Amino acid sequence: MSRLMMLGCTNSFALFRPKFNGHLFPSIYHINVSSLMRHVSSTTALSFCQLQASKLHDSPVTVASDVRYGGKRIISVDSPLYDYILSNVREPKILRELREETATMRGSQMQVSPDQAQLLAMLVQILGAKRCIEVGTYTGYSSLGVALVLPEGGCLVACERDGKSIEVAQRYYDRAGVSHKVDVRHGLAADTLKSLIQNGEICRYDFAFVDAEKRMYQEYFELLLQLVNDSKTLSIRDFNENLMKDNRVDISMVPVGDGMTICRKR
Repeated sequence: MSRLMMLGCTNSFALFRPKFNGHLFPSIYHINVSSLMRHVSSTTALSFCQLQASKLHDSPVTVASDVRYGGKRIISVDSPLYDYILSNVREPKILRELREETATMRGSQMQVSPDQAQLLAMLVQILGAKRCIEVGTYTGYSSLGVALVLPEGGCLVACERDGKSIEVAQRYYDRAGVSHKVDVRHGLAADTLKSLIQNGEICRYDFAFVDAEKRMYQEYFELLLQLVNDSKTLSIRDFNENLMKDNRVDISMVPVGDGMTICRKR
């Protein structure tokens, strides 16, 4: 087919081009996937749209794979875009220094990203949280970010089993002048949470953050649900599938950093 042909699509203009996966395809701008599906299968249409989107936009985008979402385009965070996001994080100097020191340590990938820490701090402020729990503190980047915004008299219980990581975290709590807000618990987090429950602290906490051993998430969740009024935790797929079915909480999955799932006890 050598002649130019027009394809009618909402908010789009198309000229036929060479084949893609065995199909003649148009050069699409602002594509309407539903229109393309009149000509090819949904899988082929979506694959083509993803390819075109990556070529035709300054920022890479992804097309929702489920055709029921009508070809909704979402941002794909690549390295340049993520660098831009990080450049717009208001990171206090003390947090930057902790992040840079942690980057030289073994297991540094466990540290939350600056945009995650900024979101956590904002959630604590929005909630007006005064009593918080963190499961999996590592060197203290996220807990320090939370402690910095907690009001005087606020408290963060920081659960961490690695003594060397705690030493780093404690040093930065001291430097930031927030040690009085952080109650470091060295040991297994499940034991610490059970101890809090046994000590009569049920429903006395406002906020919880979990970034720890993934196979323990369901147990942490069940324990934290007894301790908090509002619960937020980072999750893996199986855990999120369980949350979807749990009517005791409202949930929202947030694609920030390496991912978060926010839970609010009903």
